[in-house]
Amino acid sequence: MEFETLLLSRPGPHVAQVALNRPDVRNALNGTLIRELARAFAALAAEADVRAIVVAASGKAFCAGADLAFMREAAAYTWEQNRADAEVLAEMLYTLYSCPVPVVARIHGDCYAGGMGIASVCDIRVVAEPVTFCLSEARLGLLPATISPYVIRAMGEQTARRYFVTAERFGAAEAKAMGYAHEVCAAEALDAKVEAIVAALVANGPLATRACKRLVHDVAGREITPALRAETARRIADMRASAEGREGIASFLEKRKPAWTDTSGQGDPT
Repeated sequence: MEFETLLLSRPGPHVAQVALNRPDVRNALNGTLIRELARAFAALAAEADVRAIVVAASGKAFCAGADLAFMREAAAYTWEQNRADAEVLAEMLYTLYSCPVPVVARIHGDCYAGGMGIASVCDIRVVAEPVTFCLSEARLGLLPATISPYVIRAMGEQTARRYFVTAERFGAAEAKAMGYAHEVCAAEALDAKVEAIVAALVANGPLATRACKRLVHDVAGREITPALRAETARRIADMRASAEGREGIASFLEKRKPAWTDTSGQGDPT
């Protein structure tokens, strides 16, 4: 795949990295970048061999929000044009959020507005200590509507009540305290921390890891009803009876590595 605004790489077996690549404008979002992110993730989601995706960025910032040139253009949009534009962003965010593969955000520099939307749809956020976050929309007379379902899930309702309405900046330490950042480290340690998390993902059963991600999506916030209890029982039975589940249990009992750790791909259970 070729892109104008992204760099797609394969840093290791079963791993893909998608890097925002508009460093001259701090990776600000425009229509091309939004559409290319959706296209990249739709393609990667269809690759059975991919077990982890890293979202990164070129230059000094992760993402500074909306592109200024785009904002000037959008100032003249009609209501209908504004809604159509917002729906493209909404679809991109949902494409990333619903990707079956675990997604790790490698966050450095500024992460503002729509950049926080991209970070929030990722499953794991690894943050460098100098990072600054901001939901800046209210300062411009706007609101973070399209990104709100994901940001609220990622930082929690009570924290969102503050930062949505104040548009205050906050740092990596605050992000860790609120649970938004899973890991915070020195900038020079960022790549090593991301690589360690990716290695942990790749070492797990590939189908089980996807099923675990789906489980969180489906169970979070639901009432614990008889139907939910039956559904979770069915899911574990499905995995135990699968080729991957049988191989995982057998390898544990036999004190050997499971077949899926063969990075040649020849040992994956089918």
